[in-house]
Amino acid sequence: MEKQSLIKRQQWFVNQRLGMFIHFNSATFQFADSEIEDWEYAHENHGAPRRFVFDPKSWSPDKLDCAQWAKAAKSAGMTFAALTAKHHEGFSLWPTRYTEHCVRNSAISTDVVKEYLDAFREEGIEAGLYFSMLDLHHQIGRNKCTPEDKQFIKNQLRELLTGYGKLPFLIIDGWNAAWGGPNYGDLPFEEIDLFVKELQPDCLLMNIGCEDLAHTDIVFYENAAGQEISDAFAGPGASCNILTKTWFWRTTDTDMELKSAEWALDKINDSNGRNVSFLLNGAPNRSGLLDDNVLARFKEIGESYRRPADLEELPGNWLTRE
Repeated sequence: MEKQSLIKRQQWFVNQRLGMFIHFNSATFQFADSEIEDWEYAHENHGAPRRFVFDPKSWSPDKLDCAQWAKAAKSAGMTFAALTAKHHEGFSLWPTRYTEHCVRNSAISTDVVKEYLDAFREEGIEAGLYFSMLDLHHQIGRNKCTPEDKQFIKNQLRELLTGYGKLPFLIIDGWNAAWGGPNYGDLPFEEIDLFVKELQPDCLLMNIGCEDLAHTDIVFYENAAGQEISDAFAGPGASCNILTKTWFWRTTDTDMELKSAEWALDKINDSNGRNVSFLLNGAPNRSGLLDDNVLARFKEIGESYRRPADLEELPGNWLTRE
């Protein structure tokens, strides 16, 4: 993507202001009653044996309703969204041709990626995807990322970028991170970025945890992990946080007191004031539905949120690539 075209896409993203992060994957079924937070960190980082190998037949969201999610996002004033098409465990929410570890072999084999994209587009919400480079099931991580692994990643990305229409962005995670994932030596950012742009030239590649634009199109702060936006930052950025205690649904979430609408609005407004779009997580339960308390909190946020005017002129300290 040429520099001026990239800047226009970055500006478009910043003007989205508020979006929904949807963490829904194998962890929804694996860890809902577990002490494990969201994934097997110790296996990737300390060589511990895997304790929670996921069986695709366990995937059974019997009331899956992506339209419910989309309506909730709209009620909150959200204009974009991202779904965890594949998280660190490696389970794919679409019927990929390149592994059996996917919804194709599940008790309920619905293509969740398609259902999600269709539902959010129907509501006029810009729908992108999240994809983890770290993949515990296929043993792709900090200790192994072979040429065959790299091709597997490209094959899956090609499916997502050619089989589901236009994607405004891809959020990539588990890549050259201090806590795990393949490194840039084995899996160069520039190679994947070029691959993505060749398939969809306008697709922003957003790499979680990058503090500058060297390896991402948007500087991405995982605010729930304590990453704070610097006072000097003027964009383009993304930040994300959770209403509960974890990214994926827990059985205790249904009846818990969520973080307040005031808390969320403070986060959103602080981000927007720094040219950072904010993603608020909504985690569907095992049936594939958002709990009533999440629906109510999203609606409450939407009743008070006032979207800033579009950014038309870039500030002088707006980050650009060299």
